[in-house]
Amino acid sequence: MKIINSIKSIDIFEVIRFSFVGVIVTAIHYGVYLFFNLWFQATIAYTIGYLLSFTCNYLLSNYFTFKTKPNVKSGFGFALSHLINYFLHIILLKIFLAINISETLAPLPVFMIVIPLNFLLVRFFLKKYSRNEKSINNDPCI
Repeated sequence: MKIINSIKSIDIFEVIRFSFVGVIVTAIHYGVYLFFNLWFQATIAYTIGYLLSFTCNYLLSNYFTFKTKPNVKSGFGFALSHLINYFLHIILLKIFLAINISETLAPLPVFMIVIPLNFLLVRFFLKKYSRNEKSINNDPCI
């Protein structure tokens, strides 16, 4: 029920900021993937890109997107949401590669499927475990 309440309280500006950050970290992820895919298997290159974009994503999501402050609990929740997100990415990547979508293009439909789910997971965990009183007091998902 908390996640449903969280969905109902979504601020359009959060979605816009999330999209902006998403473009940045997706470009980092995809660029690193393309670079390392020259030397490594697609899954390894994808993982390297994911890990490098992760730190940037955490900081931007806290300070810019959701206006929260990083802490251990929110970091753990963010990592958990991204662990779920990562496995979904890899499963979908393997599916798209298996149906003969090129290694260059296969990540693109993965991003389109996973990004909306990622928004909900990240928002839930960052707002739930943030020490930022403004976010805590104004969010009914907590």
